[in-house]
Amino acid sequence: MDEKLEILRRKLKEMSSVLIAYSGGVDSTFLLKVAKDVLGEKVLAVIARSPIHPEWEYREAKRMADSLEVRLVELQTDELSRPEFVRNLEDRCYWCKRWLFEGLKEIAEREGIQWVVDGSNLDDLSELRPGMKARDEQGVRSPLCEARLSKGEIRRLSQRLGLPTWDKPSFSCLATRIPYGTPITLEALRRVGEAERILLTMGFREIRVRDHGEIARIEIRKEEMRRLMDRREEIIRRLKEIGYRHVTLDLEGRS
Repeated sequence: MDEKLEILRRKLKEMSSVLIAYSGGVDSTFLLKVAKDVLGEKVLAVIARSPIHPEWEYREAKRMADSLEVRLVELQTDELSRPEFVRNLEDRCYWCKRWLFEGLKEIAEREGIQWVVDGSNLDDLSELRPGMKARDEQGVRSPLCEARLSKGEIRRLSQRLGLPTWDKPSFSCLATRIPYGTPITLEALRRVGEAERILLTMGFREIRVRDHGEIARIEIRKEEMRRLMDRREEIIRRLKEIGYRHVTLDLEGRS
């Protein structure tokens, strides 16, 4: 693990300057910290602002970037104006990442930054991720992959570096809560985002609320199911208040 960290540092030093696609998650925060340590002021973090990303996630990410003393730039994205995204087919993530990386490359060129990089890790290579195609097409590099760092190793190294994100649950954009083939609307994104915010403020960590129109299907770790059931009346009431008619629990749980 220490050898991989040194490889990462060496690769970043060779890049001279980097623009990091930053979300505030475990991987991009770790990459941002190491890049800042290696390259100093030659690091720029860019975060996408869009209804597909909840406001609380942006606020957390901004606080983290401020604490690392890294310059943060916002990139306004407009996925809901693009039919390739709204129709919500299996290539949705490809288009989303393609537009994001195109925007990041424009900023990098304007700022005179040599490389656009993202926080993809070694484990991501074994999963179906259409966004990887867009990354490769746009010439975006993934230093964590190049250093062969896995998610578990990134968490352990983050803890060693004192990053509060080391045990942060994985999170993905709100559009992933809507089944393929169901058009993505601003109303649905806001509804599912608010439902997850409610559960997070109640102390649940690893959660997803899948949006099936009038039905909210909650995914949660098996060990938290009993606690959720203890508060089911409050949860049902609050989710109905934001527009759901039925609230269900996925008994398979999150792995």
